[in-house]
Amino acid sequence: MTPQRPMLLSLMAYPTGHHLAAWRHPSTDPGANSDIAHYQRLAKTAEAAGFEIIFLPDRLAIPGGSRQALQRVDEWSQGFEALTLAGALAASTSRIGIVATASTTFNEPFTLARQLASLDLLSGGRVGWNIVTSSLGAEVLNFNPVPNFSHGARYERADEFIRAAMGLWDSWDPQGIVRNKHSGLFFEADALRETDHQGTHFRTRGPLNVIPSPQGRPVLVQAGSSPAGRDLAAQHAEVVFTAHPSVEKTRAFRSDMHQRLLNAGRQTDEMAVLPGIFPIIGDTQAEAEARFEALQSLIQPEVAIALLETYLGDVDLSGCDPDGPLPELPTSNAIRSRQQLLTDLAARDDLTIRQLALKVAGARGHWQVVGTPESIADQMETWFTTGAADGFMLMPPTYPDGLDAFVEKVMPILHQRGLLGDSKAETTLRRRLGLRQGGQTDHHAAGQLESA
Repeated sequence: MTPQRPMLLSLMAYPTGHHLAAWRHPSTDPGANSDIAHYQRLAKTAEAAGFEIIFLPDRLAIPGGSRQALQRVDEWSQGFEALTLAGALAASTSRIGIVATASTTFNEPFTLARQLASLDLLSGGRVGWNIVTSSLGAEVLNFNPVPNFSHGARYERADEFIRAAMGLWDSWDPQGIVRNKHSGLFFEADALRETDHQGTHFRTRGPLNVIPSPQGRPVLVQAGSSPAGRDLAAQHAEVVFTAHPSVEKTRAFRSDMHQRLLNAGRQTDEMAVLPGIFPIIGDTQAEAEARFEALQSLIQPEVAIALLETYLGDVDLSGCDPDGPLPELPTSNAIRSRQQLLTDLAARDDLTIRQLALKVAGARGHWQVVGTPESIADQMETWFTTGAADGFMLMPPTYPDGLDAFVEKVMPILHQRGLLGDSKAETTLRRRLGLRQGGQTDHHAAGQLESA
């Protein structure tokens, strides 16, 4: 199988690293979650190395559960708000795409469309929107009640939200913005149109009072892998971030997404699938395994179990024997696909609650690979060339050394094998990803891919 585009790379911007105990490791700065210079360094390192995206996660609440466990983590829910951070990174970089997380459940389309359009414009067309429906019960308590917070209703609301935002971004035809001093005409009459969205959840007349960026509109990114999440992605997403621990499951996921795209009247080249990868790199296999065990030794059991409770869908495991099996769980109203992934993993490997919690504390359900630069590059190449991935979401265990090791030791091998592109000269995120220009036409309409 010959991939249609070079391998794409995105960097997940956790504060001290993706491992739950990263903040306790000697190589990390425990104050990173509130240090803008730290995030700027990550973005600049990734940009210089040729990454297409830096990805900014976000939540709208501090998770509930045990205060004793909460006191022992530096999770990104205690750091910068994603859109604000995106603005700071846009100002300190010039090429890398910046994907910021924002919820469709606790926002209004006009406000969020305006904020994202502004970020996209000030960055020169380098912004993407990670569309989340929100899932934590603690998030609900920070806002006026939504009519229905059920899993299906959140995705229905998200679909309408995206369509309303798309209409607002399509308010302007940039070709009609003439700024003609001689005639006194700033824009042509047909350059601007009202959207007049009247739906079940939202109304917004428009037009948007922010003109388009050079890429037309932000890139749409989505990470839900439940059936409802996949359907939403098939309708709208241009990049999908997903968690699967094996090449077979990831290949099946990508194949399923391609079929859903075709069913939605889209083409398979309109979406890039990026599974997460959690690499532990050593010059020898023994060294890599020792690095991993050193991190695992820093995990506090109550913290690992609290994280597991969140990923299982805000469940309470306090009454369960940690050295016993997972109990039968109700279907989650939260992150449903992650719950299924972890319960399947526990059943497949016959894991106790404690063992599953320790396993989750590292890769959190994503693909974990421990090895030499060559072995990691080999496995990434296999995933890429056999149809499991269009690229990867890199989740280094610790910052900055985990990122530095990948850039210095793994990426040169990927370059030597001709797997990575050279898109540093491209000016917009859409160009770097090989996506169509966004604009006043239907975003699913046929058109040519942007060329350099």
